[in-house]
Formats: sequence, C-alpha cells, structure tokens
Amino acid sequence: MERGVSVNLGNFLLSLSDAMDLASPEMAQHQQRTAFIAWEITKTAGLSEKMTEDIFVAALLHDIGFFRVEEKLAFIRFERDDTSPHCTRGAFLLNQIPFLSDKSDLVRFHHRKWCSWHKPIDTPYVLGSQIISLADYVERLVNRDHYILHQHDQVIAEIVSLSGETFHPDVVDMFVKTARREEFWLDLASPRLYSILLHTGPYKAREIDILGISPIAKTFKSIIDFKSRFTSTHSTGVSACATKMSGIFGLTDTEIQLMGVAGDLHDLGKLAIPERILEKDGKLTREEFAVIKSHTYFTYSLINTITGLKQIAEWAAYHHEKLDGSGYPFHCVATELDSKARIMAVADIFTALAEDRPYRPGMSKKEVIRILKKQAEKGLLDSRIVNLLLDNYHDIFTYVAGEQAKASELYVEQFNQPVSEE
Repeated sequence: MERGVSVNLGNFLLSLSDAMDLASPEMAQHQQRTAFIAWEITKTAGLSEKMTEDIFVAALLHDIGFFRVEEKLAFIRFERDDTSPHCTRGAFLLNQIPFLSDKSDLVRFHHRKWCSWHKPIDTPYVLGSQIISLADYVERLVNRDHYILHQHDQVIAEIVSLSGETFHPDVVDMFVKTARREEFWLDLASPRLYSILLHTGPYKAREIDILGISPIAKTFKSIIDFKSRFTSTHSTGVSACATKMSGIFGLTDTEIQLMGVAGDLHDLGKLAIPERILEKDGKLTREEFAVIKSHTYFTYSLINTITGLKQIAEWAAYHHEKLDGSGYPFHCVATELDSKARIMAVADIFTALAEDRPYRPGMSKKEVIRILKKQAEKGLLDSRIVNLLLDNYHDIFTYVAGEQAKASELYVEQFNQPVSEE
C-alpha cells in the first residue's frame, strides 16, 4: 500500500459526502442527490467541463458547514432560513483544501436568492451558485415517502413559481428542460445513485495521491470534531499522537502520513451519532452505548468503500478493538491487529483520557499512566506501544496539546465570529 498511494477523487468525495448525511433518514444522500440534480442541469446548459466539475463538487460538499444534525434537519424541512452561518463555515472549510479552494464561493453563496444578487447571471460563480441553490431546493422538496413520479410535476411547478425571485429564469428553464425526462427523476430516487455518480460523474477518472488525500481528511476532521464542543479537538489529538508515536516507532514517512489520515478520520462514523448522546453529561445507558458502538462500524464501512484505503479503514476503525477480542464492534483478536491499528488504539485512549469530557475533566498524567499500564497488563493493549508512549510521554503530550490548541482556536473562531455572505 505504501508505494504509489492513490485513490479516485470521486470515490473519496462521494464516501465522505455520504458520511455527512448518515445521521437521519430524512437527509440520507442529500448532498449526492443535490450534486446529481446540479450535474444534470449543467449538462442541459452545455457548460464547460471545468465549470461542470466545479458545480458538481461544490454541490457534493455544499453542506460541510453544518456541524449539528438538528440545524441541518431544520433546513431540510424548510423550518429555518438563516443560511449565513453554514454557508460561511462551508466556504472556509473548502478553502482549506488547496485544489478545491476555488469552489468556495459556490458554497458561500449557494443559498443567496436571485433577487439579492447585483451581478449578471453569466458571472461563473453566480450561475454556479444559482444552479446549486435550485438543486438543493428541489432535493428538499422531494418527499422520500412518496413514489417519485407521483410528485415530480408538483416539484417542477413549485420551482417555476419561484422564477425571477428566488431563482434566475434562465436557471429555472434549464431545470424544467432537464426535468422533462422520467429517467432524471428515477435516477435521483435510485438506491444506486452513488454508483451512477461514481462511474459516470465528472470525477470518474480523477486520481489523487497522499498529498491530495491529506488536506481533505483534515477538513473532514474538523467537521467530525466540531459536531460537539466536547470533541472539538479529539481527532486532532488522536492524529497528532498517532503520527508522533509512528515516527518514534520507526515507520516510514509515507506510513506516518497515512496514519495521520487514519487519525483524522477515525471517528468519521460519529457523524451518524446524535449529539444528545455525544454530549450527555453522565454515564450512557446500555441502549445509548449500543448506538455509540456503531460509530467505528460506520467509520470502517465508509472508508472501505474508497478503493485503495482498506488498510486505512482498518487502522481508523479498529481503535476500540482489544488484543483479547473483547473490543467492539468487530471483536478482532491480536493476530488481526497490526502495529498501526495498535498504535491508533493507544493514541485514541491516551487522547480521550487527557482531554475534558462532558462527564469529567481531563485526567492527570499519573492517572493516564495508571490506566494505560493496567490495560497493557491485562492484555488489552500492546505493551510495546504503551511503553513507547510512556517513555516519550512529555514529547508526545506537548506535541498533542499544541496541535489541539490550534484546533481549539479554529473551533472558537468558526462558532463565535460574525458571519456574513458579503
């Protein structure tokens, strides 16, 4: 795996986009469906390949600024119309990915009504934003409990009624032409939509290497962690601890980079966990803990859908596994856990013990050491990895704390700064 690490960009983005819509059946595949609608409109309009790709990827990631499920559901249900915070945060996050940063304005303005624009529609980011805005609106209008061809005429009529005010008439006309085909609606509602977008979408032939994978993973790390103020720096800490220990352990530079990606994405499945459980101030019930156990399953299943990242999926998702098979959710035993998975498990426990949680403050060095040693003695954690951490405790703790401090500043900035679409 180490040599020539590369993945299909469409595959990578589709799976990560899928993760953001897992938390509720009401919003399952919302971003993929929005991207499909926008892509079909660009084909009808005959837009350039570059503009089609820009609109597609911006639509696929248009809601990355939503950190909490309740906020996103309120928009899906048309219960809220204050769009500035998630649009501004989304544009900021997209700007952190060098080769996708030029699409950030499409996300920033994807809820701006046409009547609020003071630029011509042929301005590329204006047209792109309007297409994504309409696509998002259409997707939210569709009732997932009703057969798609029993409601598509009503959806079209609703969009036509918004022409000239919410959407530019030309964009509405593009949509109406697109929506004449029953095939369009059947594809939109198809359970095979992921496959359709993967094999025929704009990024079907685009490959990225570790230098492209890493910034995307770091951006999603922020989405994962910012879901709750109590986890706002956790993945940063795990990734920092894992990479630091990997270097001391003697892994290659490429392996260390891949461990960083695994650390960034190790809690990807928590995007499917309700905030009320993540932020509970007290011990979880048996039923709540059963829900928590699903997060590593989702981490594995999501990353494993990305061809070429099977080992990263294992390193990331096995962080709650134990050498004696008593962990969850796969109940792996020692022979199924390689050194990278064992490093990740220690990194996760160390970070979790040292940081504040809803039910307790961060533990002291003495207490952290006691717990790690006890788990190693019981055969739950690899004693070599635990001893490596303890022998280098100061350096590792200092590095992790520094990286978490940077993440904390970013979290405060994104939640406390004034937001504006201008």
